[in-house]
Amino acid sequence: MQEALIISNLVLWLVVLALVVIVLALSRQIGMLYERIAPMGALMIDQGPKVGDPSPVMTLPVIAGGEEVQVGVARGRSQLLFFLSPTCPVCKKLLPILKSIRAAEKDWLDVVFASDGELPEHLAFHRSAGLTDFPYVLSSELAIAFRVGKLPYAVLIDESGHVRAKGLINSREHLESLFTAKEAGVASIQEFIDHAEAPAHASRSAS
Repeated sequence: MQEALIISNLVLWLVVLALVVIVLALSRQIGMLYERIAPMGALMIDQGPKVGDPSPVMTLPVIAGGEEVQVGVARGRSQLLFFLSPTCPVCKKLLPILKSIRAAEKDWLDVVFASDGELPEHLAFHRSAGLTDFPYVLSSELAIAFRVGKLPYAVLIDESGHVRAKGLINSREHLESLFTAKEAGVASIQEFIDHAEAPAHASRSAS
């Protein structure tokens, strides 16, 4: 009886060790797969001003107070236009991220919220969402100028007044991909990845 118990314990330990080895192997494979999968940036829709083109220039009043916001003007600072709606749940999810980004990048970046619709609804949303420190404009002309069809959508305008990156935004990674595209001098993260992979494909073909 005791001998059978010892054998069963040995078999159990062997099974446990085999499972540990399998888990470690799977973890390594998952890590390798993660490295091979390219990060997805904001989905750029090829409508409106193209990346590198001058931005449409507008002067728009903010919804709370007598201030105005100049969009697309060369002024030595970059400007992030974030198009949103009070009824868009993804937009609301991204608001804390945008607040964090503005605080971290305040030396070179201004964040402007943009939408259209009824003023009372947006005033209530402006207060309840804690956006009173941000310029918030209502302008259907602005959305039309950038051909905004789906929300949330963002446009990064550089310090010289040119469109530097744009796209549909669903996560922090999408937002940060706009800044990465600006730094890399490309239209989108996808373009950057394609350029990086091209030499590798060429070398494999040559070999």
